Amino acid sequence: MISAELVKELREKTGAGMMDCKKVLTETDGDMEKAAELLRERGIAKAAKKSGRIAAEGLVASYISEDKKVGSIVEVNAETDFVAKNTEFKEFVNDVAEIVAKTNPSSLEALLETSYKDLGKTVKEVLTEKIATIGENMSIRRFERFESKGLIESYIHGDGKIAVLVDFEKGEQVLAKDVCMQIAAARPEYLNREAVPEDRVKKEMEILKAQAMNEGKPAEIAEKMVAGRIGKFYSEICLLDQEFVKDPSVKVGDLIKNKGAEINRFARFEKGEGLEKREENFAEEVMKQLQ
Repeated sequence: MISAELVKELREKTGAGMMDCKKVLTETDGDMEKAAELLRERGIAKAAKKSGRIAAEGLVASYISEDKKVGSIVEVNAETDFVAKNTEFKEFVNDVAEIVAKTNPSSLEALLETSYKDLGKTVKEVLTEKIATIGENMSIRRFERFESKGLIESYIHGDGKIAVLVDFEKGEQVLAKDVCMQIAAARPEYLNREAVPEDRVKKEMEILKAQAMNEGKPAEIAEKMVAGRIGKFYSEICLLDQEFVKDPSVKVGDLIKNKGAEINRFARFEKGEGLEKREENFAEEVMKQLQ
C-alpha cells in the first residue's frame, strides 16, 4: 500500500501529477528513486516542469464526419506560435478533434482519459509525451461537438486562428459555409434575440438611457430613444440580426429564411482569446539565451 505521504513527497520532488506519482510508486513498490526515474523516462517529470508556463498560442481545428451529421472543434494551446506550425503538433490537434467527434466525451477530464486512436494510450498520456518531445507546455483548452439531423458545417480561418461550427436544421452546404465565414468575421455571441440573457439586455438599456439623458433628453424621450437604439445592440451580438458580410443590404436571418434554411446553434473559438499572453521583447529573449 502506497502512503499519501510518499505520493506527496514524489510529487514535490518531480512536479508530476498525483495520479502519475501514485502509479509509478505502485509499479516500483514504493522505491522513490526508481519511481522518479520512471517519471523521467516517460517524460512526465519533464512535462510537469513546463506546466506552469504560459500557453496562449496554439491552434484551433475541426472535424466533420463524411455524412455531415457530426462535427467538432477544439482548441489546443502551446507557448509559441512557432510550435503551432510544427507538423507533429498540428497532427495531434487534428487527432483530438476527430476523437471528440467520434467518442463524444462529456468533459475535458473525460477527453483526457479517452483512448488515443489504437496506440494503447490515453489522450493525456500522448499529450504528456508531446510536451516532453516538442519542449513546450501544451494544454487542451476546450472543445465543442454537434450532432445533427440536418447538416453540420465548419470553417477554419487564418491557418488555425479561428474555428467555427454550425448546426443547420435545414440548408445546403454553400449557405452553411457562408454563414460559418460570417460568424468568423462578425463575432456574434448569440444566435437570436431570444438567446440573449435578460440581465444583459436590461444592463444595455440602462446604459443607453443614461447616454440619452446625458445628451439632455427628458426621461420620456430617452425611453423612446432606447427602443430605437437597442436594435443596434442586437445587430452586433446576434447572428440573425447581423448584416450579411457578403451583402450588407440583407440581414443574415432574412438570408437564411429566404433560402428555406434554419440554424439550431453555432460555436466560435478564437485561439488564445481571454488567455494571458506572454509579454517578452526580442532583446530580452536574446539576453536570456546569452545568460
